Amino acid sequence: MSSGGDNLSSSYFILIGVPGVEDVHVWISLPIFFMYLICLLANTSVLLTIKKEESLHQPMYLLISMLLLTDLVQSSAALPKMLLLFWFNLREISFEGCLVQMFFIHSCSIMASTVVLAMAFDRYVAICQPLRYSTVLTNPLIAKIGVLAVMRGTLLVFPLPLLIKRLPFCRSHVINHTYCEHMTVAKLSCAKIRINVVYGLAVTLLVVGVDIMGITVSYIMIVTTVFNLPTREARHKVGNTCVSHVCVILLSYVPPLFSSVTQRFGGHTASSTQIILSILYLIIPPMLNPTIYGIKTKEIQKNVLKLYCPQKSRFQ
Repeated sequence: MSSGGDNLSSSYFILIGVPGVEDVHVWISLPIFFMYLICLLANTSVLLTIKKEESLHQPMYLLISMLLLTDLVQSSAALPKMLLLFWFNLREISFEGCLVQMFFIHSCSIMASTVVLAMAFDRYVAICQPLRYSTVLTNPLIAKIGVLAVMRGTLLVFPLPLLIKRLPFCRSHVINHTYCEHMTVAKLSCAKIRINVVYGLAVTLLVVGVDIMGITVSYIMIVTTVFNLPTREARHKVGNTCVSHVCVILLSYVPPLFSSVTQRFGGHTASSTQIILSILYLIIPPMLNPTIYGIKTKEIQKNVLKLYCPQKSRFQ
């Protein structure tokens, strides 16, 4: 980061929260707090269940655990600090802390997208090539996918904090947001941010474009296979196994894409609306994903019940 006597951001930034509605920050925080509690409880329950039950140490459940873990890390990178801001007006965040928060929020988003793509491939093999499932989708392959997801998220996002660090912030160190989002911070700089804009947009298009294309191809082949099944009952049974994954895909891509579009092109959208959408993007998918799998996957539902109500589960 450039130095100079007029550089205001050498040590910290100030988070505003939701501009224009500061008087109701406490009320805004209440549903966020309860949703975050549900997120922590639901994700932890499913993760502990998958870890504890050896019968769930299978590719599909391991991919679910990867997705829930990235969701949990991403939401926890932003929400505790956000709640402190809402409750106690603790607006200051160190420059280094801001960069760390930015890294985890954006890298976990890419990791989650990679896992969702892998889950689409898992469903493709399970439905279109069921006889090869046990030989293609092995636990060592899932471990490699996990490593690839971490490497992809880390390598693509690591330049973002470095691009921020090189910028001088001589006009303002006040962030009109509840957390350190890359473009929101970059726009505070008094230098040109073209590299930040181009690189951020390129990463978004690359990740979303490649992953959505792979998911689309997988589901075109899945739908074709489902329609060719001999009986209506078989089509219903196979199609039902994909419902939870389709819900997760929608939760993974629709909120962040809508938030990104409104931030970049929503000139007539209120700033407070954009920020609330970005908050919902961080909390709704992590809250609903374990609930979706808990409802749609009987094995997880049964073992979560066993985790909390061992006596009751014996009689089922």
